[in-house]
Parts: sequence; C-alpha cells; structure tokens
Amino acid sequence: MTVYRIKSKSRSWDGEPIGILILDAAYPCIPGNVGNATTYDFPVRYKEVRGSSIERLLNERDPSLLEPFIQGAKELEAEGVRAITGACGFMALFQPQVAAAVGVPVFLSSLLQVPFIRQTLKPGQKIGVVTANKSVLTDEHFRNVGIAPDTPMAVYGMEDQDEFRSSVLEEKGTLDSAKVEAEIVGVVDRMTKENPEVAAIVLECSDLPPYAAAVHAHTGLPVFDFITMIRYVHSALTPRPYEGYM
Repeated sequence: MTVYRIKSKSRSWDGEPIGILILDAAYPCIPGNVGNATTYDFPVRYKEVRGSSIERLLNERDPSLLEPFIQGAKELEAEGVRAITGACGFMALFQPQVAAAVGVPVFLSSLLQVPFIRQTLKPGQKIGVVTANKSVLTDEHFRNVGIAPDTPMAVYGMEDQDEFRSSVLEEKGTLDSAKVEAEIVGVVDRMTKENPEVAAIVLECSDLPPYAAAVHAHTGLPVFDFITMIRYVHSALTPRPYEGYM
C-alpha cells in the first residue's frame, strides 16, 4: 500500500467557529435548544438582537428589524466567528440581506435544508415541516431560503399546542418539556397519517431540536433541525485532518 501525504500550511483562526443571533425573548432554553450552549460539543458565541421580540419577528414581520440583525451579524464577524446562524427559523425573513452584509457564511434558518432534502427524495414524496406558527410562515420566508414554490411539503404548526404556545410563543416563563414532547409527537403523528408520503421531517423552530429523537423514534424518518444544520456547517469549518490516502 502506498500512502501519499499532503503537506499544508496551517492557519490560526481566532474566535468561535459558529456565531448565533438570538431573539430578545425570555423563555427556558433546555439542552438541545439552539440557545443552550451545552447543546454543542464545540464553542459558540451568542449575540442577542435587541428588540427582536417574537411579536415583531413572527407576527409583525417588522422590516425595521433588518438593521439590528445586520449589526449583530457584523459584531459577531468582528469578534472572530467564521459563520453565523440564528436561533429562530423565522429569521429566514432576513437571510439574503444579512448574508450580503458580512464576509462569512450566513445560515439563519433551519429551512435552508429543505432544498437539499428535496433532492434526496423520490418523486411523489414530501418533506414534513413542523413550525412554531404555521399561520405566520409565508411564501417570503420560503423564497428567501431558496425553497421553490413547487416543493412538495406538508407544513404543520405548534401554535395550537397549549404548552408550546404558552411557554414559547407567549413566554410564560416556564416550560414543561415532557408536555411539549408529547405535543410535537402528536402533531407529527397527525402529519404522517394525513400525509403518508412524508419521507423526511424538518423542525423549523429552534425550540424543537430537544424533541428530534422522540420524533425520529415515533416515525422512523430522518429528522432535520437547527442542530443538524449547525453541525454540518461546523464540520465544514473544522475539517478532520487525515494522515493520508491510497
């Protein structure tokens, strides 16, 4: 066996690989949540976007939030991060503009994975999307992350689930994780029964990755969320060195 070795000039990088823009909101971020640093086995850097409340981003789609998001991204870049993500799928609203404003990769919404997933499916299959609030998820959000209008999707929301709504959307200050898990499994169960052609699931909301394992166990389907996306980008920023190849 002949082993070829590649010599490369190493470069020292400052700062954390991943910077995360988070909302100006107050609810518990349990392990698995994008906003909980223990979710990752690598360092991340957070930046709160002041004034970016759930009300303004989700319900109002307030365009005046664009500048604070751009400013937050620029601050993260100046602090040395090598890529910038978000902690709410509805940040898709500003994906193109924020990406254009900085010099590092930007991936603000877990929905960015949908075009990739579509290419892995057979004709006739669908992508199931579970969102925090279906009623305020628009074509503009989909368009801004490259989701084509003809993408076969079944979109279901958590806004009618009592514990999720009161804990996350209404920020009551507490969260019963067991109840939220039961709620999302119930939503996904209904989704797959009503749409048996669903072959992969995307959890849009940054509060739902803690329940990805339960969703997978219930459906047997691949489950994509913010954490799968963040880990994917992190692996591209920190590639493993190999000794050689044949």
